[in-house]
Amino acid sequence: MITGICIIKIRIFASNSLKEKRQVIKSLTGRLKSRFNISIAEVGLNDSWQIAEIGLSLVTNDSNHAREVISKVINFIDGDSRVEIIEQNIELL
Repeated sequence: MITGICIIKIRIFASNSLKEKRQVIKSLTGRLKSRFNISIAEVGLNDSWQIAEIGLSLVTNDSNHAREVISKVINFIDGDSRVEIIEQNIELL
């Protein structure tokens, strides 16, 4: 059993309040959950208006599959014009 874990720090461009930030995060995490069948949540920087830290994980039986899914998730987030990836940390267990 392989567990893929990724922490992604993103900047949200059009966020002027925590409410606007949460709307973007909720939309993004919902789309990622349904498209890639992963567990995902905001895990840090909850009080910052324009920076968010998102954690995601998946369980599989192949490390290449875990890397592929995490790579697709990162590309999906990178393609969203509302946000910019600042930092990412990937770990396979």
